[in-house]
Amino acid sequence: MVHLRVLTTDDWPLWRDVRLAALTEAPRSFKSRLEDWPCGGEERWRARLAMPEAHNLVAFLRGQAVGMASGLPVDGDTCELRSVWVSPVARGCGVGDLLVAEVEAWARRWGATTLRLAVIPGNEPAVTLYQRHGFDFSGEVGGLVSPDGVRERVMAKTLR
Repeated sequence: MVHLRVLTTDDWPLWRDVRLAALTEAPRSFKSRLEDWPCGGEERWRARLAMPEAHNLVAFLRGQAVGMASGLPVDGDTCELRSVWVSPVARGCGVGDLLVAEVEAWARRWGATTLRLAVIPGNEPAVTLYQRHGFDFSGEVGGLVSPDGVRERVMAKTLR
């Protein structure tokens, strides 16, 4: 059974460990790179968890941390789904679905009418997960992910 845990700033060592595992295992799935977080220090990891109104989650399967996701408010109408990752040992067990659904529920509680995300081109498993949850490509220009002009693909879901 998968258990989701909402993190506090005191959970920074857990967040650090799962985030570094994600960046190590799936380096092409994130805009951030492992080398961007060589040590970071406690203050930097706590700051990531202390972002106002953020909703940071870690998923556990049989007591092992196997996934993560964050929800961040953008403005009064929009929230973002970020940092989604599921360990290879838990893929196919519904962890990604639970993480996305929990961030969506949080965004609805926040009062958002739109939940958006950015996905790296070529990350088709992530696109499939997001489409399964009702996200579509928005046509919005995403951030640069490489010096050769590759940009993130922005997806969004209307929340009613």
